[in-house]
Amino acid sequence: MNFSIGQLSLKTGVKVPTIRFYEQIGLVAAPPRTEGNQRRYGQPEVDRLNFIRNARELGFEVDDIRELLDMAAEPQASCHQADSIAMNHLREVDQRIARLQALREELARMIKECGHGHICDCRIISVLAHPMRDGS
Repeated sequence: MNFSIGQLSLKTGVKVPTIRFYEQIGLVAAPPRTEGNQRRYGQPEVDRLNFIRNARELGFEVDDIRELLDMAAEPQASCHQADSIAMNHLREVDQRIARLQALREELARMIKECGHGHICDCRIISVLAHPMRDGS
């Protein structure tokens, strides 16, 4: 099968500029071109872009995706490094969740402490103007 870049985009859900970017950074090999200089893609590129899109949706960084793609090319190799990459990413996600929970708690506290009166007495405006640095 031969796909244009637009058809590839439709098949994978990856936008055309993103496909071109992935080619520029080497995540996707530059495809052969027609005599009219049109890129032509096949099923391997569809599979590769689906892999990349799924990894990006899970929040993996480009360098990790590059490593995972390299590992996928060697199906009989140990998956220890893939496990390590996923575990590191999970730790980062857990840290982001903890930061978001702290942010949520602070916002909820600010709203709760707001007297719903005038701006001059507004706890939300006060906290934003003069944040407490010691966490209290």
